[in-house]
Amino acid sequence: MTRIKICGLTRPEDIDAVNHYLPDYIGFVFAQSKRQVDESKARELKRRLDARISAVGVFVNEDISRIISLCRLGVIDLVQLHGEEEEGYIRELKQSISKPVIKAVRITKGNTIQPGYGGDSDLLLFDTYHKELYGGSGETFDWSMVGQPEKPYFLAGGLSNDNVLQAIAQLHPYGVDISSGVEKDGVKDAKKIGEIITNIRGYKN
Repeated sequence: MTRIKICGLTRPEDIDAVNHYLPDYIGFVFAQSKRQVDESKARELKRRLDARISAVGVFVNEDISRIISLCRLGVIDLVQLHGEEEEGYIRELKQSISKPVIKAVRITKGNTIQPGYGGDSDLLLFDTYHKELYGGSGETFDWSMVGQPEKPYFLAGGLSNDNVLQAIAQLHPYGVDISSGVEKDGVKDAKKIGEIITNIRGYKN
């Protein structure tokens, strides 16, 4: 079954919504973003989060020591690297933590996924390239560019109820990562979260 990640949670109401519908993962964005949370807010939200849901920390070119600290404090259960982190960075991080690491790849026209991309990461995540953003653009990319990655991966970038089942049918990803597609007026919407999770869980490949 396709795993579901609802990313960019910032409010107690967001946590209450996911606790009701139980996606597999949620995301706390620690990088600069309109959905950014600091450590204090993330700790507060994690305490409220149902233990059956894993929290992913999203970082962009972050100091490794900060990621290690958040892992050891139990604020996050997985690490998502969404910047230009190279193999040496990932290797150094994984020597200090036992949490799974997701390496994001921002897809743009003409780039290809090279064998072995992501180094020692455990999973990949494919998102839309945007010159001014490291994620959360709400825009899709040409899914045919994903090809046949060597690692399980999340598909991100403009997913919503309008296209998520098509994406699953076409690519069969390990998981789908949804953020703006479950928002209304710039904040997470409980009804949209419920609808997309229900549709994905009800879909039969």
